[in-house]
Amino acid sequence: MTVTNPSTPSDPPVPVNRTASSLKTQVDCTKSGRVMIVDDEPINIKLIQKYLRGAGYHDFITTSESREAVDLVRSTKPDLIVLDVVMPHVTGLDILETIRNDNRISHLPVLVVTASTDEQTKINALELGATDFLHKPVKPTELLPRVRNSLVLKAHHDQMAAYSKRLEAEVAQRTADLAQSREEVIHVLACAAEYRDQETGNHVIRVGRFAGLIAKELGCCDSDCELIEHAAILHDAGKIGIADSILLKPDKLSSQEFALMKRHCEYGERILKAQPSDESQPFLRHCRPPSTRSPVLRMAAVIAKTHHERWDGTGYPNQLAGEDIPIVGRITAVADVFDALSSKRCYKDALPLDQCLEIMQKERGKHFDPKVLDAFLARIDEAARIVINLADH
Repeated sequence: MTVTNPSTPSDPPVPVNRTASSLKTQVDCTKSGRVMIVDDEPINIKLIQKYLRGAGYHDFITTSESREAVDLVRSTKPDLIVLDVVMPHVTGLDILETIRNDNRISHLPVLVVTASTDEQTKINALELGATDFLHKPVKPTELLPRVRNSLVLKAHHDQMAAYSKRLEAEVAQRTADLAQSREEVIHVLACAAEYRDQETGNHVIRVGRFAGLIAKELGCCDSDCELIEHAAILHDAGKIGIADSILLKPDKLSSQEFALMKRHCEYGERILKAQPSDESQPFLRHCRPPSTRSPVLRMAAVIAKTHHERWDGTGYPNQLAGEDIPIVGRITAVADVFDALSSKRCYKDALPLDQCLEIMQKERGKHFDPKVLDAFLARIDEAARIVINLADH
């Protein structure tokens, strides 16, 4: 195997809006292409090299050992392969088939060269994906244009691959930017509701994290766990619609006040669905359009409506029971209660972890879906770390 790769001058600039000049420059650039020649007869390799050098090509990889050809292609990454067919040990058609079945090198142009006049050999080569076909003895008038055309095609392929890679990077960056913007909007909306309730933004973030842990333990895929985590952050968005006289009342709510307080579930659903309200709730009247296509907001609307439902059917607003309660509502119910117990509020101190778990265990099958509670308890060590890392200050 031999390699020839002298330094080459930089490519000339491509003229703007001059098709003929651009094409000439593109063709000239192919002269810097790396050509690999595989033939068991060294004299044939030298002859092809001579023709190509005379036309301005200078970067060659050559081998007369067919058994090393494929590995050589993978390691040296040529732009074009000139491949003999009849060789000992491994035939050119076998090499061609291996190349076309390897996604890393399958795009490379291959010129098949043979002394055989058998028509079937040509058909077999073309069916295996040969770019073009040459008969021995090779004539420079046939070799040079085929090499040039093949290298032009390879250059086009490389340009499109690079362009595709740039597009993928741009799409990935914009997708990441949109995801970050979505998260920021979710947090802002959630914190707006929590600040009205004299809570910190960390409460809603913790509830989201707990919900994500439970979903993961229940076997949800990563994307669904992330979706549930973000949606659960908005569980109390409806508090925006509750009057300060009720939301901030330091004393126990009357039955009438509590009935109004419970409506935050309905308000949250309508806000997150962007649905206009009835005449009795003017603060929702200007929400448009009347629905949302966002998966996280659709899920958040379900959570807002159902996170106060109870497994035994004594919750609100619709007294749903058992599996009639959407699973995301059952998950968020556990997450929300645990955070209420384990964090300090204006009217209570944080309870110790063992006391929190004791209270929640007593609500198994009453307030909480047993399966969901068990999933949370299985992740209690991670939940405890979240409590510490996102503690309110």
